[in-house]
Amino acid sequence: MIKGQKIFLREKKLEDAPLDYSWRIDEELSGLDATTPMRMSYKQYLRIYQDELSYPVSWSKRFAIETYANETIGNCMYYDIDLVKLKAELGIMIGNKEYWNQGFGADVVNTLTSHIFTDTNLTCIYLHTLSSNIRAQKSFSKCGFSSIKENVRRNGYEFMLMELTKETWKRLDNVYPHGYIQSN
Repeated sequence: MIKGQKIFLREKKLEDAPLDYSWRIDEELSGLDATTPMRMSYKQYLRIYQDELSYPVSWSKRFAIETYANETIGNCMYYDIDLVKLKAELGIMIGNKEYWNQGFGADVVNTLTSHIFTDTNLTCIYLHTLSSNIRAQKSFSKCGFSSIKENVRRNGYEFMLMELTKETWKRLDNVYPHGYIQSN
């Protein structure tokens, strides 16, 4: 478990499947993730979900996001982990819309980046956010990410590529103390 100021990140478990499925079929959430809502049945989804939990891959680390009241509100991950270039892509989704615009997303990003730069050898984290998602861009900027390239085209969508290096992250300590707590 990795503790932030408002949330903690924990390993995914089978009990997360119903919430995850509900978020994957949600039209608005899918739009923010530049995907279409999932069309497979819950039964099919659960089979794939079980396989992913049983056979984790080394190039992707997934976490559930929980409040301190033990409510699961979303997911985050770092993936496409490149141990040669020492970089990975970050993804986050606050699926419970009641927690939007309250700083939970920024806490997740700060907590996850602190974990990555403290507990792994990675030196660069990047992400793609929809060019139209100004709210997400502002949140990522507050967490230290800077725009690297605008108008990145992928699957018919336009994204902004943003990144945060370990060097920049270290300088941010006075803005967001890296005092997250790693627990087991």
